[in-house]
Amino acid sequence: MQHDVRLRAAARAIYDACYPGDEWAPVGFDEAERFRTIHYRQAVGAALEARALLAAPVQPELFELS
Repeated sequence: MQHDVRLRAAARAIYDACYPGDEWAPVGFDEAERFRTIHYRQAVGAALEARALLAAPVQPELFELS
């Protein structure tokens, strides 16, 4: 994921938010990325989902009050 700097930054932010300390994940983001841990793969999956949702067109009618 080194080639997509923004996606990597998003995955790191998600990783750090979801796994804030040693009790949540045994290693930091860089090591998790190197070894492709489950925690890393989950953060990348969340970043990919977030990117897709943020790229989708907004439907203003969903925010209208009745």
